[in-house]
Amino acid sequence: MKTTALALACATMMLALPAAAQSIYKYVRPDGSVVYSDKPVSGARLDERLEPAQPPDPKAVAAAQEAARKRARAVNESAAERTQAVNAVDTEIRAANSALETARARLEAGREPLPGERTGIIATGSGRSRLNGEYWARQIENEQAVAEARARLDAAYAARNALR
Repeated sequence: MKTTALALACATMMLALPAAAQSIYKYVRPDGSVVYSDKPVSGARLDERLEPAQPPDPKAVAAAQEAARKRARAVNESAAERTQAVNAVDTEIRAANSALETARARLEAGREPLPGERTGIIATGSGRSRLNGEYWARQIENEQAVAEARARLDAAYAARNALR
């Protein structure tokens, strides 16, 4: 059964090959209608002969397919590298945002003076005190930490925007 089907398929293909190589003619009848045929049409004038397209060179087809595969690989590799870069920048944005939140929280919590950061005012005798240099140094340090975290976050956003 398989042999018969194979033989029939081969015979059909062999019959189709010569037909595919035949020329097609365009005829115009006296009434103006157009007829396409592979045989002469009586009473019509031949307007054009259409040759069948030549089959493409198998080597050229193989070369074009290989070039297309190489381009696809290059595009896929580029996309994978870009995805990794975007993921790394997103991770940095999350870390920088977390660092900024931590620095802001420390700044707010650090507004209240710690023990030893007040100095009494003796001259007035009122029992009042003022904030000393240790307090202000800690405030400056906390504000610098917030500024550095903000700069880190801004740089991360700039890196992400550059990838777009």
